[in-house]
Amino acid sequence: MKKGVDHTGITVVYACHDGAGKYLLSKRSPTCRDEHGRWDIGGGGVEFGDTVDKTMRKELAEEFATDVVRYEFLGYRDVLREQEGTPTHWLALDFRVEIDPNKVRNNEPHKFDEIGWFSLDTFPEPMHSQWPLFLTKYEDRL
Repeated sequence: MKKGVDHTGITVVYACHDGAGKYLLSKRSPTCRDEHGRWDIGGGGVEFGDTVDKTMRKELAEEFATDVVRYEFLGYRDVLREQEGTPTHWLALDFRVEIDPNKVRNNEPHKFDEIGWFSLDTFPEPMHSQWPLFLTKYEDRL
C-alpha cells in the first residue's frame, strides 16, 4: 500500500529558521518525488512506530545534518493534490523550527540541487505548490 494514495499519509512539515528572520529552503532536484526545480521548506513522512517528534528530528538530520534548537507546532492541513493523474491525500503537521545555521549543510545532494537562507519577503521562485497555503495559514506566526 502506498502512503498518500491507498490511505492518507501523515507528514511533518517544517519551516526552519535561524532565530533572526531567515528561513532555510531547499531546491528540489529531478530525483525528488515531485515538484522538481521548486523551492521547499522541508518535511518527511511519518513511518509506522515513529513519533512526530522523532520524525521531525530524523528528517532534519537526514536532510540538513542538523538538530532542533526549539520548535513550535503551528497546526495541520489536509493536502489534497494530484500526482501524475493520481489523487493523493496527506495530513500535514506543520511546525516552525529553530536550527543553528552554522551546522546546516545539504546532506542529501541527490534530492536537493541547492539550499539557501531567505527572509519571508525574498523567497525565491518557483516555490512548492503548497507554500501559498502554508503562508496564508501561518503568516502571522512565522
